[in-house]
Amino acid sequence: MSGIGDKIKGATNSAIGKTKEAIGKETGDASLAAKGAVQDAKGKAQTAAGKIKDALD
Repeated sequence: MSGIGDKIKGATNSAIGKTKEAIGKETGDASLAAKGAVQDAKGKAQTAAGKIKDALD
């Protein structure tokens, strides 16, 4: 089982999360900034999981 899918999903989630976080900070929307930070963290975790899967293969 390849971790490439997890790495792609992780990179996508991380990029979207960083964007949401930046927009939230610029507009003063703390809720959006927080949601973006959570999504970024989720993306980083998915990417790490993909790297682990690749290492185990």
